[in-house]
Amino acid sequence: MKNGITLLMIMATITTLTAQNGRATTIKKTFNRSTSIGITIKADPAIVWTLLTNASDYSRWNSTIISLEGDIALGEKIHLKSTLDPKRTFKIKVKEFTPEEHMVWGDSKGNRVFTLTQNSDDTVNFHMSEKMGGLMFPLYAKYIPPFDEAFEQFAADLKREAEAIMTTK
Repeated sequence: MKNGITLLMIMATITTLTAQNGRATTIKKTFNRSTSIGITIKADPAIVWTLLTNASDYSRWNSTIISLEGDIALGEKIHLKSTLDPKRTFKIKVKEFTPEEHMVWGDSKGNRVFTLTQNSDDTVNFHMSEKMGGLMFPLYAKYIPPFDEAFEQFAADLKREAEAIMTTK
């Protein structure tokens, strides 16, 4: 019974990662908000990972990023300017880093998680989620813009660039 429940949970997670098909979903709660997106990309995981970890190249291929400075590596700090709030520079730390599989960056208010899962048909499932919150979240939540459109654009830009690179190989 326990194994059956575990298998169902794994299948539900995989379905969630792939079923989004480039559409963002947001769940709002009193003390947090999380947004996620999943998309299938026809490219090697190494190509997608290189795009995700080359900070100086982000603004070239990603229309949601104005600038990203620093080294995207475990324990490093990066400075990000987004089209969602162009006047603000987000200072975030790379908290987890498993090449071509998983990365987490964030600050004291939240974390963004990137996950790559290679499929047997030479595609990669890309999943990105961000959860922010805390005890003070209800006081400032209304000032944070929705992420859905930016997440959808981020995923579409990543897919377009990775697949374009893949076709030149």
